[in-house]
Amino acid sequence: MKKLDFLAVGDIVVDAFIELEDANVSCDINNENCTITMRFADKIPYKDVTVVKAVGNSPNAAVSAARLGLGVALATNIGDDQNGIECIEALQTEGIDTTFVNKNSGMKTNYHYVLSYEAERTILIKHEAYKYNFVAPDEAPSWIYLSSIGNDTLAYHDQIADYLEANPEVKLGFQPGTFQMKLGAEKLSRLYKRTEIHFCNKEEANRILGKQEEDVKILMQKLHDLGPKIICLTDGPNGAYAYDGTDAWFVPAYPDPKPPVEGTGAGHAYASAVSTALGVGKSLEEALIWGPVNSMNVVQHIGAQKGLLTQAELESWLAKAPGDYKVKKI
Repeated sequence: MKKLDFLAVGDIVVDAFIELEDANVSCDINNENCTITMRFADKIPYKDVTVVKAVGNSPNAAVSAARLGLGVALATNIGDDQNGIECIEALQTEGIDTTFVNKNSGMKTNYHYVLSYEAERTILIKHEAYKYNFVAPDEAPSWIYLSSIGNDTLAYHDQIADYLEANPEVKLGFQPGTFQMKLGAEKLSRLYKRTEIHFCNKEEANRILGKQEEDVKILMQKLHDLGPKIICLTDGPNGAYAYDGTDAWFVPAYPDPKPPVEGTGAGHAYASAVSTALGVGKSLEEALIWGPVNSMNVVQHIGAQKGLLTQAELESWLAKAPGDYKVKKI
């Protein structure tokens, strides 16, 4: 395989996308804290179901980095079932090294249900209780990208922190998943302090910090205080922000060529494109331009991987970007 540039670490899943036909969405006065409801104890019609193999925060980032030209491996866990076999095949089709994929005897591969309605999604998740063990690669990668991992995995995170502390040349991109946010920044403090670039959205930032803060600059400063060198904060169609401890930037969302199909994977597409751009020697401002383009194309498709761009495709979109699609200091 290619030189190992990018080792993605995190759970892999099979997603079943269920396009709902009949549901109700209710939000508060600020159009936040929304809930989706359906009739109870009844038959609910749906439009279609699409099953997508080998997805999840880190597998999505791995596919994106591979399509953008890096040498990529994925460290993850699967069950000894047909879904696990098909996940391996899907990764290998993308040119991803599966050496660090651990098959767990007698267990299932993670399977999630994604309820799609009005271009948004509600995800029913279950992470199998695998025996996590970090196997250090013989060749240190340039980057480790760490994201969503199941519950009760503090020891596994400590193994990753041990490896990073022993290999200071390896840069860490960290995009905490649900259970990592539940573990809390204090328990993961060694990882936060070793993080080169940290990714989350505005709502996740407040969850990590235990706050209800609207000012993105304050949010980024508080996240930076946890240890990461660079903070990337996304805010959906409102654009994205970055902060390196001195300067802060804003980049607008890349205009959608048509209404989004659904939003699964937009944040990971952004994070992987920014990380990859830094990995190939782009400046932070150049890298920030890559992220929204990848996100824009992902939301034009069902699933988090179909719309991930190659470098040539990404540069083609950049060549026809509107004049106001620029990074601005704030």
